[in-house]
Amino acid sequence: MTTEPVADRETLTYELFGSAVHDLAQQVVDDGFEPDIVLAIARGGLGLAMGLGYALGVKNLSSVNVEFYTGVDQRLDVPIMLPPTPAAVDLTGMKVLIADDVADTGKTLEVVRDFFADHVEEARTAVIYEKPWTVIRPEYVWRRTEQWIDFPWSSTPPLRRTLASG
Repeated sequence: MTTEPVADRETLTYELFGSAVHDLAQQVVDDGFEPDIVLAIARGGLGLAMGLGYALGVKNLSSVNVEFYTGVDQRLDVPIMLPPTPAAVDLTGMKVLIADDVADTGKTLEVVRDFFADHVEEARTAVIYEKPWTVIRPEYVWRRTEQWIDFPWSSTPPLRRTLASG
C-alpha cells in the first residue's frame, strides 16, 4: 500500500533517511564530538540512533521512552518518561549523543537532556528535523521545516492481523 504525499507536509523516504543519517554523522565527526553512547528517544529516535551508532563506530546504544504525541498535532501537556528508564548512574562521565526524529516543541529533548544533565560529562542532540519554535536547539540538524512530517515508519496505519470469519 502506498500513500500519496500531502502538499503541506514534509515527506521523508527511507532513501532520504539514509542520507540524513550519513549527513548527521558527518556533522558530528566534523565537530570533533566523540560520543561514548548514543541514546535514542523512543520511538522516533530508534532508527536514527542505530544508524548513527554504526556510522560513528559507537556500539554502546541505549533508549529512553518518552510519551508526548498522541496523534497528529495532539500531545500531552508535558512529555512523560516511561519506564524502564536508563539509570543515570550508568551514564556518569560519558559523552552522550541524544537522537530523536524531530525537535518540534523541543520539550521531549529538554526532558531527556535535563534528566541526564547532572550525570554525564557532555550531552549533545541530533535530530532529523528541527521546527523553528523548538525550545531546544539541537547541535546537529539535517533539515529545518515548519511542516508536519510524514516519516516512512509512521505514515501508514499499523498492520493488524485479521481473522477470517466463519
